[in-house]
Amino acid sequence: MTDPYIHVEVNLFRHTATRKMLASTFGLAADLPTRVTTGCGLQVSLAMTSPEPRSVTCLPCREHAARWHLRAAEEVEEMHRLNGVALGFPVGNFAAAAREHRDRARRFAQI
Repeated sequence: MTDPYIHVEVNLFRHTATRKMLASTFGLAADLPTRVTTGCGLQVSLAMTSPEPRSVTCLPCREHAARWHLRAAEEVEEMHRLNGVALGFPVGNFAAAAREHRDRARRFAQI
């Protein structure tokens, strides 16, 4: 039986982000995995996952993604408090990143 749901990758597309970074930095493109672990704990084809809240139909994955984005927003805010000013990063960049994560968390939490 096939799984009819669209899931979210447990690390929210860490593989995709790493691949994009390598490609833009070094001109290398690593192969993406064919199967990934999802927020609900299943192993599914990468093609059955999405980072977009409107596409994810698995409720446990939506809950996982909402929690993940809230934690990411808190981590961005903590980075700013700890060393953002010392490193010279503009405050607006941290605030915008935290807002984006909170917005995505809100959209994943909506059913």
